[in-house]
Amino acid sequence: MPAQGRKNVHGKAGVRFKAAYTKSKYENMLRNVVTDLIIHGSIKVTEATAKDVIKEADRLVTLTKKEDVMNAKRQAARFVRNIVADKKTNTTALDKLFSEIGPKMKERDGGYTRQYKLENRRGDNAPIVLITWVD
Repeated sequence: MPAQGRKNVHGKAGVRFKAAYTKSKYENMLRNVVTDLIIHGSIKVTEATAKDVIKEADRLVTLTKKEDVMNAKRQAARFVRNIVADKKTNTTALDKLFSEIGPKMKERDGGYTRQYKLENRRGDNAPIVLITWVD
């Protein structure tokens, strides 16, 4: 019979049934990956992660097309990390999103990203996808 005690604490009964990868960790990973997509222009991720990254990236580009720019910037700043994208001009990822990526996508109605299937990852055979912005 297993030891009866407090759950999810170290001690006599040990740690049982503790989730290793929580929702908050997954959301933070998405924020990091989308910010890297904005800064670098392309990223390699697994196919499962790519679905959520594309969804969030398309949502952010749609925000850049809104009439109320200040409110749209505030909404995007809640998701995009405050990282310097270009050290020469000292622009952040949010500035790059609104000054470079948004105006390029002004005429498009959707589908701002493109994904290319690459080879599977060597360790766990997970399918890898390259995500880029549409030109």
